[in-house]
Amino acid sequence: MTSVVKVWDLPVRLFHWSLVVLIVFSVTSGKLGGNWMEWHLRSGYCILALVLFRIVWGLTGSQTARFSDFVHGPKRVLGYARSLLGGATPFHAGHNPTGGLMIVLMLILLLVQTTTGLFADDDIATRGPLADKASGAIVSLFTTIHRININVILACVALHICAALFYLTVKKDNLIKAMITGTKAIPDDHPAPSLSGHAPAVIIIAVAAAFVVWLVKFYPR
Repeated sequence: MTSVVKVWDLPVRLFHWSLVVLIVFSVTSGKLGGNWMEWHLRSGYCILALVLFRIVWGLTGSQTARFSDFVHGPKRVLGYARSLLGGATPFHAGHNPTGGLMIVLMLILLLVQTTTGLFADDDIATRGPLADKASGAIVSLFTTIHRININVILACVALHICAALFYLTVKKDNLIKAMITGTKAIPDDHPAPSLSGHAPAVIIIAVAAAFVVWLVKFYPR
């Protein structure tokens, strides 16, 4: 028997879908160039604030949001991956071991992307707000990383989408719906995860946003 319970808090869900929109917008505005580059920068600042929020929320937030709930060692990740090829897979109310690995990888890649973007220079009309604080060699290196890393991010996004579709069609587990509604059917013998209140998340995102604003607007030049 199963029961439908809340497994994802609102902050995690808002983070996820906001990130989806911002990544699409950042890629599109970067391709368009021109006047869109100013919006490309702003989108990057928003992504950086979200990533900083998610890192802190991964340490202090709800049970299913915490890294301790879904970050596992190589042996467990590989064991879970093998179970996907056949037979029953262990139940996880939140992220499973392979999904957790993807979350960590995406956070690292997005942190690299937004950080290098602060120093990047397209040699046309757009320079990151901290480009003047770094040497030409650093600016050149970070610009190159910024251009290459986005392709790695897009590859991970594609893999993430394929995984969600695999779970939907093969495992009959609608992860997309769960991330929208926050609810999921879990076995009755599996304890429901504990979720945190929204107030701490509001404070964390406000502090993260304030830090990014200070970094791009008021950091000593």
